[in-house]
Amino acid sequence: MQYLKKYLDKIISRGNSGLAESISATADEVGNRYLKNFSFTSHEIGLLFGNVQSGKTGQMFGIMCKATDLGFPVFVLLTTDNVVLQQQTLDRVKADLEGYCICGENDAKIFADNSLMLPTIVVLKKNARILKLWANIFNSTGFMRGNPLFIVDDEADAASLNTLVNRSKRSSINKYLDSIRSGAASSLYLQVTGTPQAIFLQTMKSGWHPLFTHYFKPGKAYLGGDFFFPKTGKPDCVTFVDSLKTPERDVVIRHLLVTGQIFASGGTVSNCLVHPSVRQAAHQKFAASIKTELEWCKANLTGALSAELKKQFMLLNPDKSAKVTFKQLMDAVTKILTNDEAKIIIMNGKTDVESDEYAEGCNFVIGGNTLGRGVTFPSLQTIYYIRTAKKPQADTMWQHSRMFGYDRDPGMMMVYIDERLYKLFADINATNNAIISQVEQGLDDIKIYYPEGLNPTRKNVLDTDHVEAISGGTNYYPFYPDNDTIDDISGLLAAFSETEPYYQVSLRLMKEVLSHVVSGPDFKLKSFISIIDVMLAEAPTTQGILIVRRNRDIAQGTGALLSPNDWQLGGSFPRKIVLTMYQVTGTKGWGGKQLWVPNIKLPDGSVYYDVIED
Repeated sequence: MQYLKKYLDKIISRGNSGLAESISATADEVGNRYLKNFSFTSHEIGLLFGNVQSGKTGQMFGIMCKATDLGFPVFVLLTTDNVVLQQQTLDRVKADLEGYCICGENDAKIFADNSLMLPTIVVLKKNARILKLWANIFNSTGFMRGNPLFIVDDEADAASLNTLVNRSKRSSINKYLDSIRSGAASSLYLQVTGTPQAIFLQTMKSGWHPLFTHYFKPGKAYLGGDFFFPKTGKPDCVTFVDSLKTPERDVVIRHLLVTGQIFASGGTVSNCLVHPSVRQAAHQKFAASIKTELEWCKANLTGALSAELKKQFMLLNPDKSAKVTFKQLMDAVTKILTNDEAKIIIMNGKTDVESDEYAEGCNFVIGGNTLGRGVTFPSLQTIYYIRTAKKPQADTMWQHSRMFGYDRDPGMMMVYIDERLYKLFADINATNNAIISQVEQGLDDIKIYYPEGLNPTRKNVLDTDHVEAISGGTNYYPFYPDNDTIDDISGLLAAFSETEPYYQVSLRLMKEVLSHVVSGPDFKLKSFISIIDVMLAEAPTTQGILIVRRNRDIAQGTGALLSPNDWQLGGSFPRKIVLTMYQVTGTKGWGGKQLWVPNIKLPDGSVYYDVIED
């Protein structure tokens, strides 16, 4: 059986030829570049990186089918530690993939009886008890001692990484995952996520840093970061709550407006997401507030509400359905309010909410952390996001927003958010785009940077002895530098005299100059060159500031390298990389040589994260 062809044919038969084309391209590229070259004697790890809610499951299935065609007989598909999600994933595997022995968590006997006659997929949640159980099952059957194992870890940056790395211990889930893969004759571990920050900040020594990364683009109908957080300006689909007098009322009215359009057009579901805080008391408070505003709307149905809806209706521009008349819309809203059909659903640790509760109808879903990974809200058109954190984390914020997806109508989306939070999201999106650019250009050393005060991920999965933050706006220079050839640097800088205080130059020239500098561990030369590569990946013509000074009689290893004037001059360019090259006389150290000593300052306000290997 040709497993990939069978899967693609099924997708095409459902009318999703575009999706089939995308999956085929991903499976063939990953298969040809990485799977075909697998030795079947090693343990390797890679990353499949896609946008949040952009269809990663289909891409995962395509790669699994391609791997089956290339000789992998056993797959472990990991989900987050959620009973409902594990069952949904198991059901989807059974519905989509044919010709496999498919096992759930309690199917050890089915796995043993099959004896690998059919290629096998085992769907497990990342739960320590379950993983320990299946590590023992794989070991006791003995099948894996002579066979390769293919592990697909969905949301691999959550739970899988070692949360005890800074205590010289192993967290249970991380330990049992390693036991499962190391128990096989060989393995390929495919990490899958839309937020790879924590993964890229793992050390190679840890065994959890990907050896290869593949990024797949979302389909045409996907609304993602660039739609909500473009490089310039605030889009019409975003409203800042800072200036709203009654934000909950505005949110309720807006959601009734789009729900009226959807229902009058034949739709059956319209969801509004309210994310105020992680605190359960806040969820109750906002549920009461939404209820109060719905009652106000019902009491003012033919008066103030109708007038406000009519005003907003004029600006409504649905893309996925023909715009209904205002009467049709008002009839739909009237029915919702008079019959009390709008549901308020609280999702948190105290409530047990099934997905079918918001699969139809007009819903206001309120919650905190439970609104994150693995939870998909159909026809999510209205979002009220005001969650704040003292130390916000980029990957958590991105996963919790839930605004991205395929079934959103771009002409009816509305995100209510305060201006400060919007800026944080825009910064996260900019870094996501930078990561994508680096991956697409084939850079091996992926660099991550964020504004000061925004952490890339939770600190308990980062090895603090090996992850270093390089701050923008700070001057860095080596105490013990050398040049591989002084003449080469002199030649590169010959055109730059001191008659001009500074020069605007390509970052490519800076990179070439720095390539001739030799430095010890006090000056992260490789990191600075990698950061330049990041900026060039985003914009190939990026410019920086070059300052050249010769015959500097400076003592080695004392104080700052730069003169007060040059320090001030470099600081006058806060948004650019500033490279200052001093040629020292060599009379006060420096090995007695007229070395070129670099001083580099990265753009202000950003922190660049670097993984330092032993």
